[in-house]
Amino acid sequence: MSKSCCSHSHAAPIKAVSKADASRSGHSHTSHCCDNAAASCSANPPHPDHQGQSVADSPGDEEPPRGACATDTAHDHDHHHEQGHEHDHAAAATEPPLAAPEQNHRRHSWQVLGMDCPSCARKIETAVSRVEGVTQARVLFATEKLVVDLAPGLSPDPVTAAVLAAGFQLKGNTQATERDDKRLNPLMTLLGKYWQPLSLAGLMGVAALLPSQIGQPLFTLATLWGLWPVARKAWALTRSGSPFAIETLMTVAAVGALFLGETAEAAMVLLLFMLGEHLEAYAAGRARAGVTALMALVPDQALRIRTTAEGEVREEVAAEMLRPGDIIEIAPGARLPADARLLDPLGAFDESALTGESIPVERRQGDKVPAGSLAADRVLRLEVVSEPGNNAIDRILHLIEEAETQRAPIERFIDRFSRWYTPAMMLVALLVVLVPPLAFGQSWDEWIYRGLALLLIGCPCALVISTPAAVTSALAAATRQGALIKGGAALERLAHIDTLAFDKTGTLTLGKPQLTDLVSLNGQPEAELLALAATIEQGSHHPLARALVTAAGERGLALTAARDLRALPGMGVEGRIDGNLWQLLAPSRATTLDAAVQAQVATLEQQGKTVVVLGQPGAAPAALLALRDQIRPEAAAALQGLNELGLKSIMLTGDNPRAAEAIATELGMGWRAGLLPEGKVEEIAKLAKQQKVAMIGDGINDAPAMKRASIGIAMGGGTDVALETADAALTHNQLGGLAAMIRLSRSALANIHQNIALALGLKAIFLVTSLLGITGLWIAVLADTGATALVTANALRLLRKR
Repeated sequence: MSKSCCSHSHAAPIKAVSKADASRSGHSHTSHCCDNAAASCSANPPHPDHQGQSVADSPGDEEPPRGACATDTAHDHDHHHEQGHEHDHAAAATEPPLAAPEQNHRRHSWQVLGMDCPSCARKIETAVSRVEGVTQARVLFATEKLVVDLAPGLSPDPVTAAVLAAGFQLKGNTQATERDDKRLNPLMTLLGKYWQPLSLAGLMGVAALLPSQIGQPLFTLATLWGLWPVARKAWALTRSGSPFAIETLMTVAAVGALFLGETAEAAMVLLLFMLGEHLEAYAAGRARAGVTALMALVPDQALRIRTTAEGEVREEVAAEMLRPGDIIEIAPGARLPADARLLDPLGAFDESALTGESIPVERRQGDKVPAGSLAADRVLRLEVVSEPGNNAIDRILHLIEEAETQRAPIERFIDRFSRWYTPAMMLVALLVVLVPPLAFGQSWDEWIYRGLALLLIGCPCALVISTPAAVTSALAAATRQGALIKGGAALERLAHIDTLAFDKTGTLTLGKPQLTDLVSLNGQPEAELLALAATIEQGSHHPLARALVTAAGERGLALTAARDLRALPGMGVEGRIDGNLWQLLAPSRATTLDAAVQAQVATLEQQGKTVVVLGQPGAAPAALLALRDQIRPEAAAALQGLNELGLKSIMLTGDNPRAAEAIATELGMGWRAGLLPEGKVEEIAKLAKQQKVAMIGDGINDAPAMKRASIGIAMGGGTDVALETADAALTHNQLGGLAAMIRLSRSALANIHQNIALALGLKAIFLVTSLLGITGLWIAVLADTGATALVTANALRLLRKR
């Protein structure tokens, strides 16, 4: 196992452990790796002024990331990213995310095998936290990853030893065994996996068929055979700081039953326990299947094309060795190893694994394609645009792992409850054993037996798994449908939403406005006026700016270089062309408009168009330019679906009121217009006084409002800042996923309540029957295992939710 990890002092995302052959690269990663790449979603982006570069491109989106339409100017590029706003609930309702390592500390990560449920993750955290020099230990159950921060100069060996001592395996230690298992036939693999319960069941079967003189000793042997691995793990967990584990309860119960001579019952207790453990492992694997499939989407190898003096050189390299600017080639049926830009004129890609859309998407030259997409029909060449560990799949995995740290309030309560529930039940069981014989002269054998039954009922497995099983299943189902919900806390809040507030540009609309009208006011030719406007807008990534530059390009207009380009906060933009200062302003900021021009502006805005005025300071306006964004095709149906769920919708936009009203009327929703980013925050705050509000947006300037809302939802094609701020994301960039996401969250919450009632209800029933002597040991463990099975099966129903 490699011992080297990079030191760092900056926050880093937790990446999935690479499947690629890490030995091909200079920086070796084997069973654990350093997680030191730059953050995939920057929380502190550079201020995007008019000439600033966009935040990192979002793969799969045809346009660079865009901010929503700004103030009532409809064209203000002075976006403000306010950091001060937090969720109302943030302090109390969510756990802190995985903190950045301390100065000079090293971050290590491993993949852990053998975890059946979230309580296993807590046991590993407890064991590792006791290791000297560990400053932070976190187990991410969804991706089976252990992340540990170590003090400078310390080896990770004690951490791996602590995990192994607690009875769990690390992936690097089992790779040889896994390779051997693949060579075996399915029957041998099955026997190798289930040999303990099968051998115990076989011994019990033989003992049951033989006369009691021989059968009784065989039952004792079967009990000792089944008890050995359970007792060994109980001892390991006790030494690592988890003395009240289920293994401890089973060990005490089985040993007690042996002393009472109930050998058959002791063996049955252990057999049912083993079957329950395997059932939990199966359920956990099913729930994690979506994440595992996601990790497998990125191929280990890539075909890189290099141009040399002798010509093209084709070489197969590890996917992690690809860097932005590399040229790669993929064959039909192959998947992209990184986010890339298409170099060929045309290409079709199956992006269903990422978006849930089964129809291949046609991409044109220059379009960005996310990692994991499947080339549909031909050999294609692309240019890599993502850094290693920061492609579309990595970012989704990072968000999933981040979601692991955001547990639902109800889940955290149950976790705290279970920590004292088991010791309390052990104390009650001890009192049941001691009080009746000592105080009332009752039979010791009878009350020891009842105390042991009570001890088994004290196992909190069904209760502990009731919430995370439902949450994990719901998150996996959402991921398959193109929606990413960041953990149980977000899932629970989403189920209680009353109102949804939408940004306009890029959310309700496609974010790709087109020039529809150019009105010359001074007699100059339209081509000259458009060239002037486009010249000022060159280099800007704002959707309206790009629309003007595109329109000029389509008409074949030559653009000169503008000087002294400057954004006018809350107004527009200006630049000097051939020594003359020209401005593009919102109509409300242009002071030289007469009544006739204002009437023209009003007419255009009533048609849902955004108008900008071209002119020179102090002079009469030269032209009016009107642009219109196209409403998303699915927007009306999506809002109708939300209305059927009893939810209200409102649009918050920086666009002018007339344009906002035209679009809102068409979609049948409320609206607020002329809002700066802080204005959106204020509107959300007003709404939040009376109801639970979700904010849906895609731009940097939506981030503060998304933070202020009860829950923020980002469009998958939006900026990284919006995705980082949001509690959930529509990875397929389709509004239709909102209603499905909310239905799923409501179903998950109902499922959690059912599971808790089921777990506690069965325990209450068998607590009474055990105290009365009606039910015995094996019924008690069957009740616990049965409750776990029922809770798990109920949670797995969520995987089929649409």
